[in-house]
Amino acid sequence: MNWFSGVVLYIMIWMVTLFAVLPIGTQPRPDADGATGWRGAPSQARMWRKVLITTIVAAILFAAAFVAIQEDWLSFRHGILAGQ
Repeated sequence: MNWFSGVVLYIMIWMVTLFAVLPIGTQPRPDADGATGWRGAPSQARMWRKVLITTIVAAILFAAAFVAIQEDWLSFRHGILAGQ
């Protein structure tokens, strides 16, 4: 894997992990809008904490994917359709 593929893979893993982490720990606002009943965005999103958790989890997942790709445990070049 070259450096560009590594960066693209890390960004993809980071984005998917962010969407998995975003709903963790969110609480709706206790007071709803009187006219519509809509509560809007969470009262305390704690985005910096979620970005930190996302970065740590994405780094672990990227390391696992990097090892799997480098050790040929996951390869698209060697397979049934490649003539083996």
